[in-house]
Parts: sequence; structure tokens; C-alpha cells
Amino acid sequence: MAPTETSTKFRPADRNHTSILAAAEKRTLLWLAARLPAWVNSDHLTALGFAAIVATGASYAYARVTPYALIAAIPLLAANWFGDSLDGTLARVRNRQRPRYGFYIDHILDAVGTFFLMTGLAFSGYMTAGVAYAFLIAYLLLSIEVYLATYSIGVFHLSYWRFGPTELRILLVIGNLFALRSPYANIAGRNFLLFDVGFAIGATALAVILVQAIVAHTRQLYKKETLT
Repeated sequence: MAPTETSTKFRPADRNHTSILAAAEKRTLLWLAARLPAWVNSDHLTALGFAAIVATGASYAYARVTPYALIAAIPLLAANWFGDSLDGTLARVRNRQRPRYGFYIDHILDAVGTFFLMTGLAFSGYMTAGVAYAFLIAYLLLSIEVYLATYSIGVFHLSYWRFGPTELRILLVIGNLFALRSPYANIAGRNFLLFDVGFAIGATALAVILVQAIVAHTRQLYKKETLT
């Protein structure tokens, strides 16, 4: 018997978002979505978010020429937040949701955009390429785990350890301001690049989160599908 349209209907995963700013961010996004002009749609916002993250990476790369490019990266990060965070909210507010298309395009562009961001940092002179790409690899591995869990468990995790993309953008903005003053951090009498320290900690945290998530989700799925 061929599957019917009803039996194959797509069911969006439950969203798990428990970051520090999640509640305040949700209120802000709903307020913004209600006030956007009618001609602005979710695709426009997605394109804005992607263009902004690519431009942020270019700004970091140009910081090798002038440190003031770090300042230019700040409004670009804000534009990325605006587009990347608001596109789904706008679709829900207007009841114009395309859950499969939206999920796919949003997160594939996030992955590509993060590659451009970290490549820009790798060429900035404010961060070594090894640390930049170690963070990128950890981010992409965790992203794969999140998407596999979304499919197999039905829960989409937008944050871990009370941190999500918005909090990470804020930390990056703060890092920019400190790097303008000095690109180095003194630890135990030795100078290290400030961004190297921050992103090395970030990569380690992502690796720990990845291991925790793999163990937890493997156990959960094993219990659900134990063979007797």
C-alpha cells in the first residue's frame, strides 16, 4: 500500500532553547516581527543574516590591515543576529511556515557562514589558523550531532550549558573591544593572542558538549530500541 499524504506529513521537531537570554530574546523578536513592513519576508531576513556573517568574516580578515575593522564587525554581527534569529519568528507570526525548507536553508547557511567567519579570523592576525579551524571543526561536529538528534529523537537543541548563538555573538563583540585595546592576554607571565585563548576554551567546551550529547542520545535511543 502506497503511503498517503497524511502518513508522510512532516512533523517539526520540538525546540529546546534554554540559553540565558532566550526569554528576553523571544520577546524582542516577537516585538520586531510585529512591526516589520509587509514586503519583508523570511527569505529576505535569511539572506541578510548570511550576507552579514560573510561580511563579518571579511572584516576580520581586513583587520590585518587596520584594527578598526574589528569595529566594523560589530554592527555586522548585529545584522547577522537580526536576520538569522528573526526569519523563523516572522514566519511563525505570519503563519507562513515552511518547516523543511526553513530548517534546511537556515542551518546549511549557518554552517557555510561560520566557515567564512572562522576563515576571516584565521587571516586576521588576531588569531592563529590552527585554533580557528579547531573551533570550526568542533562546531561542525556538534552541528552534525544536533541535526542527527533532531531527526532521530525529535528534539532540536538550540543551546547548551545556557549558551546559544546570541550569547556567543555577544562574547565575540566583547572580544573585539578588548582586542582593540590589546590583542594579547597575559597568562602566567606569557602573552597569548586573546582570540586564541577565547576560542581554544570555546572549542574545548564544544568538544565536551559533543561527547556528553553523544553519550546521552546513544543511551536514550538504545533504551527506546532495545532488542529482546
